[in-house]
Amino acid sequence: MPSPPPARSARPGRAPGFSAIELLAAAAVLALLTALAVPGFTRLMERWRVRQASAELQATLYYARSEAAKRGGNVVVRKNGQNTDGCQEADTTQAWGCGWFVFVDTNGNGTRQANETLLQASPPPRQLNIMRNPSGAMLRFDRYGMANGANIFSFTISPAGPGVSSPATQTLCMASGGRIRVLEGEATCQ
Repeated sequence: MPSPPPARSARPGRAPGFSAIELLAAAAVLALLTALAVPGFTRLMERWRVRQASAELQATLYYARSEAAKRGGNVVVRKNGQNTDGCQEADTTQAWGCGWFVFVDTNGNGTRQANETLLQASPPPRQLNIMRNPSGAMLRFDRYGMANGANIFSFTISPAGPGVSSPATQTLCMASGGRIRVLEGEATCQ
């Protein structure tokens, strides 16, 4: 039986593989595709972070209402202060960007003491601005689960870089009776 002829390379005298020019061309195409994809991915991440924080804040408010009704009132949602976990997003009473916590306010002063029960704590959402309107460092819920102090209030949640001009911005509106609506963009609650 005759043996098969020896294999011939496509280019005599040259090793198989890619040349430096071919590798550079492939890297340039890959860099171009990455540069085109990054802005869309950034907007996607901003929208995801805003929606996650909005859902967490909404769940916290519902939880505080139900705990207030269950415990006969005196349940407070309070913003974390500036420098909580290294956060720098809460320099005013309007800014809630360093997270919040829910506690039973047995003495009614709105500030958590060591002997008062902590019910829930939410860590600072990263790279977001959360602004409360009207301004205030806390929300108190009475025995009926109603928020005291305002007929309606809102939280505007936006990415830290572009702010409220970002298409990812959401406004969470809550009536004193507990109804919560989430609106797209920076909106006025009525």
